[in-house]
Amino acid sequence: MRTATLVGILLIVLGIIALAFQGITYTRHRKIADLGPIQATVETKERIPLSPILGGIALVGGIGLVIAGTRRKA
Repeated sequence: MRTATLVGILLIVLGIIALAFQGITYTRHRKIADLGPIQATVETKERIPLSPILGGIALVGGIGLVIAGTRRKA
């Protein structure tokens, strides 16, 4: 397989994931008080948004690279 084809497949997979989930969610733990043996923590869920346009561009670019990578030189 050519490098362009492998990169194209990777972009297609990333584009589909970006369109399906539209963001990455993670949990953040913060310590807000520490009074001897007593500790208070807060869990907050934060999200990194991924634009559907970015996912679409990755998908189309990946398809283009797969097509360009599979063409044989004459």
